[in-house]
Amino acid sequence: MNLGLPVSTMLAFLYVLARVSGLIVFLPVPGFRSAPSIFRVILAVAFSIALFPSWPSPPDAIPTFGELTATAFSEAGFGLMVGLAVAFLTEGFQLAAQTFGVQAGYGFASTIDPSTQADSGVIQIMMALITGVLFFSTGIDHQVFRVLGTSFEKFPAGAWAPNALSLDGIVRLGGGMFVIGLRLAMPVIALLLLLDLALALLGRMQQQLNLLSLSFPVKMLATLAILAALAPVIVRVFESAGGHAMEALWRVVSP
Repeated sequence: MNLGLPVSTMLAFLYVLARVSGLIVFLPVPGFRSAPSIFRVILAVAFSIALFPSWPSPPDAIPTFGELTATAFSEAGFGLMVGLAVAFLTEGFQLAAQTFGVQAGYGFASTIDPSTQADSGVIQIMMALITGVLFFSTGIDHQVFRVLGTSFEKFPAGAWAPNALSLDGIVRLGGGMFVIGLRLAMPVIALLLLLDLALALLGRMQQQLNLLSLSFPVKMLATLAILAALAPVIVRVFESAGGHAMEALWRVVSP
């Protein structure tokens, strides 16, 4: 007995796999991009099978190589758009960490970034780990895959193409990335500026003090203290930014 799958089922699986693979490229999970390729392939296949109820229904006719390639690029492009929206959400926090990390003196302390395997500041890596946890704890991962499942209703296989509506939402999310970075970085920068003024006045009164060796530990400890105080604010900012990102994606896929 020969067990075989219809051509339409195999094509539907390939199209869903291309769309999911485009999302996984930008998935904000620390260490995921540096993981072995086989694990990423298994994850993409597992998510594609999990979306089975939303699979499209292409015709049984075998498409030409050009049609198959164009459809695969269209599906991957939609996945990349969704992944880019999620990446903008986390990159705003990375921008904030990079902005005040140098001012706080953490630019001299670097370690290996689990995502890129490159040298990065410890504050940036800490913020990447925090946003990775918040991405799952706030349920944004579930909403992203609901968006993928719903997208097949409005954009069947090969029907999506870049347009002003979808690109405008992504551009706005990119602009919001800089807003998030400034909102998080400004309190820390303001505190560090006050510390610099206080140390400058102290140096004028006590010229024997070695301000270079004194300023580094003071600013580093002050930065950790204000980050601890701002921890609830970081969660609320992430939830708000995640809500805006999901609203932009739902506007794209709403029938």
